[in-house]
Amino acid sequence: MSTLGSDRFGPRIHPSAIVDPGARLAEGVEVGPYAVIEADVEIGPDCRIAAHAVIKRYTRMGRGNRVHEHAVLGGTPQDLAFQGVSSGLEIGDGNIIREGVTLHRATREGHCTRIGDCTFLMAYSHVAHDCTVGNHVVLANGACLGGHVSVGERAFLSAAVAVHQFCRIGRLCMVSGLAGVNMDCLPFTIVTGAPARVVGLNKVGLKRAGMDPEAIADLKRAFQRLFAEASATREAVAALSEQSSPLVREWVEFIQGSSRGFARQRP
Repeated sequence: MSTLGSDRFGPRIHPSAIVDPGARLAEGVEVGPYAVIEADVEIGPDCRIAAHAVIKRYTRMGRGNRVHEHAVLGGTPQDLAFQGVSSGLEIGDGNIIREGVTLHRATREGHCTRIGDCTFLMAYSHVAHDCTVGNHVVLANGACLGGHVSVGERAFLSAAVAVHQFCRIGRLCMVSGLAGVNMDCLPFTIVTGAPARVVGLNKVGLKRAGMDPEAIADLKRAFQRLFAEASATREAVAALSEQSSPLVREWVEFIQGSSRGFARQRP
C-alpha cells in the first residue's frame, strides 16, 4: 500500500519528501520519498516525481511529466558569469526525465531554458543553461548540451554525444553515439564522429515522421547538390533556394540562419 499522503484529488506527497509551502502542485501530482521541491516551483497536473529527485526554484512544469530518481531540475547555470538572477526552467507536457538528468535554468534575468513536449531524456543526460529543446526529442544516456544550444523537433542524440555551446541541431537530425558537435547540424541528416560530419540523410526518421516519398526524393537530390563540392556551397544554396520543396527550403533557411557554419561531409 502506498504511504503517500493524499486527499482524493490533490497532490500525494510522501511523508519524507520536503516540499516548500511556496511550491504550487496541481491535482494528481505524486511526490516520492526524500524528493525535494523548492519554493517558486510550479508542477502541473498528473506529474510524478520519484524518490530523491530535486526540483529547484523558478522551475515551471506542465502536465503528465515523469521525473525519475535523482534528477535535478532547475539547477543554477554552470557559467562563471552567472550573477544569481531570477531566470527559469520551463518544461512542457508528457516528458520522461530519467535517472540523474540535470536541467539548468538560464543565465539572464527573465530568460528561460525550455524543454518542449514528449521528450525522452535518458539517464544522466544534461541540458545546460539557455538551451531550447523541441518536441519529441530524444537525448540518450549521457548526451550533453552546452549552453545556448537549440535542438529541433524529433531530433535524436545518441549516447554520450557532446554539443558545443551555441550550436543548432535541426529537426529530425540523428547524431550518432560519441559524436562531438561543434557546428550546426542540418535537419533530416545523420551526423557522426568528432568533430561531427554528415554521412547521409536520416531516411528512416523521415519515413517514420510520415514524409512524402517525393519530398524525400527532393531532399536526396538537394543533398547531392549541396555536398558535391565543398567550395561551391554558396552557389548550391542559391540554387536550392529557388526550389519549391518545403523541406529543401527549410535547409536553405537553416543554413542562412547559421552563425557557426554547418557540418559537412568528410573530405
